[in-house]
Amino acid sequence: MGILAVVTEVFAVLSVLLVATLWAVVGTEQLRVAVGDVSARLRMAVGPVGVLAAVLAVNSIVRDVGVSVSWIIGLNITDEIYAIEGAVVGALQSAVPTWLIYYFGYVYVYGYVFLLIFPLLAALVTARRRLLRRTAFAYTINYAVGMTCYLLFVAYGPRNTVTVVEPLLFDLLPRFQLLTSEVNANTNVFPSLHTSLSATAALLAVDAHETFPRWTPIAVFLATSIVLSTMVLGIHWVTDVAAGLVLAAGSVWLVRSPRVRSLRRSITGRVRG
Repeated sequence: MGILAVVTEVFAVLSVLLVATLWAVVGTEQLRVAVGDVSARLRMAVGPVGVLAAVLAVNSIVRDVGVSVSWIIGLNITDEIYAIEGAVVGALQSAVPTWLIYYFGYVYVYGYVFLLIFPLLAALVTARRRLLRRTAFAYTINYAVGMTCYLLFVAYGPRNTVTVVEPLLFDLLPRFQLLTSEVNANTNVFPSLHTSLSATAALLAVDAHETFPRWTPIAVFLATSIVLSTMVLGIHWVTDVAAGLVLAAGSVWLVRSPRVRSLRRSITGRVRG
């Protein structure tokens, strides 16, 4: 199976998940209103989504050249992490049955992308400008900090370091390696962005519980599953996950800050203009 087939598969699954969840969480009436006012919704998205897209574009460039730069300026912390943790991830893997590993594999790919996209889409459909800005800016902080850490620190994941840790995602679902190899490098594990972005989405879902009450339990459950999947699949250390949780908490705290809210409006206003 080639990369195009894998992308098509992921797109098809995500489309079904997003449409079904929008119907269940947002409701048909809101969807009907949004369809009739598409242009206004798109104008609302230009600022916050534009800033996020710009950071993602920079991130993709840094990803291509970042590994070489990281080896020049970065600090290799793999041995230090291993000295602290040892074979904890290996022990976790051995405790998980095979059928559950398949679940973690699919949630690591499908669930992660779905969890990040849905809040932006729901805010756009319901014209929740503040929620859209807050979500996009929180994601932006995660990517910016993660990108900086990947330049400053060289860290191989447990599947590349510990002999008792298996690369379970690629062993059981090898087609996903085509996708993950396009967006990540083996040395970019500290912090875990899967963890930080998932936890960020969950924390923002709790904040927006009154607006989307049905989304909160879905987001928290998915985020918990994704965080566990990063370790069960042998991709991240517990240390990476802990750092990711700190990053998530920090990004959400920042977007709640009145001063940052003012800065966020200023930045997105310039992009929109």
